Amino acid sequence: MHYQMLIGGQWVDTDERYEVVNPATGALVATLARGEVKHVDAAVDAAARAYATSGWRERTMSERADLIDSVAAKLAERAEELALLAAQENGTPVRLAQGLAVGYPIAHMQRFATLARSYQWERSVEDEDSASGSILREPLGVVGGIVPWNFPLLLAVWKTIPAIATGNSVVLKIDEKTPIGTTILAETLMEAGLPDGVLNIVTGDGDSVGEHLAGHPRVRKISFTGSTATGRKVMSAASNNVKQITLELGGKGANIVLDDADLDLAVDGSLWAFLVHAGQACESGTRLLVHDSIHDNFVSRLVARARRLRIGDPTDLGTDLGPVINPRQRDRILGYIESAKEEGATLAFQGTLDGPAFERGNWVPPTIFTDVTNDMRIASEEIFGPVLSVIRYNDVDEAVELANDSEYGLSAGVWSGNEKRAREVAHRLEAGTVWINDWHNLSGALPFGGYKQSGFGRELGPDALDEFTNQKAISIDRSGREARTGWGLLFGELTSEFG
Repeated sequence: MHYQMLIGGQWVDTDERYEVVNPATGALVATLARGEVKHVDAAVDAAARAYATSGWRERTMSERADLIDSVAAKLAERAEELALLAAQENGTPVRLAQGLAVGYPIAHMQRFATLARSYQWERSVEDEDSASGSILREPLGVVGGIVPWNFPLLLAVWKTIPAIATGNSVVLKIDEKTPIGTTILAETLMEAGLPDGVLNIVTGDGDSVGEHLAGHPRVRKISFTGSTATGRKVMSAASNNVKQITLELGGKGANIVLDDADLDLAVDGSLWAFLVHAGQACESGTRLLVHDSIHDNFVSRLVARARRLRIGDPTDLGTDLGPVINPRQRDRILGYIESAKEEGATLAFQGTLDGPAFERGNWVPPTIFTDVTNDMRIASEEIFGPVLSVIRYNDVDEAVELANDSEYGLSAGVWSGNEKRAREVAHRLEAGTVWINDWHNLSGALPFGGYKQSGFGRELGPDALDEFTNQKAISIDRSGREARTGWGLLFGELTSEFG
């Protein structure tokens, strides 16, 4: 298959192409048009025209919601196909892809449609003195989105659907490694009747195309998901015309197991926290803080459970853990594993990669280190791979201090048999999302975003649509000329002449 860019309702090709490669086998999956800065300009022009003339922003919220729901239904009909394509393009095990890579996007689209139907565009405000008025929400105009390769369809939905639900036009920059699901989303939206130019998709290198989109003077908002380092560049580019911005960046999730936790639940949950998609999720629980009194027993159970995981072909329903995205990422992760050994961490477990299937592709075995301290690189830096740092603590105060001793603040977790106690710990953690006795639960009902170097702004949740609108205040004074006593501060004695 060959995939193209979508600009102004037309599929646009280029002579230069990217190759989309199966990370498990190295085989060619598809090719993709390679965009340039000029394509961003053309896409922004198309989006601006569509915003001004297509009539999309004049549609009722119910009409826009109906279109979104129809697209969600069409994608649900193709869920099995989409999950298999996700497994092929980025190595997500197909069983996992059915939920995270396909199920979540569909559910979140439906959630956005529900929010749209009840969205309050205007509300009245009465002042006890004299002024009254209203607060309006209005679409921004042209919105830009930049999505990464790890959960491309899910994050494309987050950046596209609430924007078009509120009447905006979108220019979406997709990652060249994983274009398939997002392209199918765009095709389905167009088939459902989305006007030409309301959604545009461009490709290209991040340092040129992505940065140009972030800094484009006609783009009113940029929503970016990716590394903290790249997020800083996006933020700098966006500052050129002071556009609104949402950044969802790196993470180093602290996963705290209290001494009263259900160990069977917490063991499985801790593996789930750091191994989903081979650890290639920004909100993964990669720092596991275990109370000293249960540490040895917990690690023993954790290792025993990890040994049972099946590593292999991501298109096989029996596979638990697939490859990482590319050779560069594989070598980076392996470098962190070596640095942990050099810094004195103990290798408690590392999976095995036996057989000819692992001679190709980008494989990193699940790896667990103990005797880790917070100053080690594997505990302080985002690895983006299946590597877990286990850290002992003596009391809750120390656990909270260790958890918060990070430049990141995207996610955290608490495992406890006492909900009140777990909530008390959760309140003290510096993270945008704290899960209690769970992980990776990206509910559409709750906002998602980070503290500190993990970014700012929120996606999902009850106020998700607000992120794509401006707020306007209209003030009305009906008191009449005689009541304007305050005007005397300017006019002084002249006010009497207007008696």
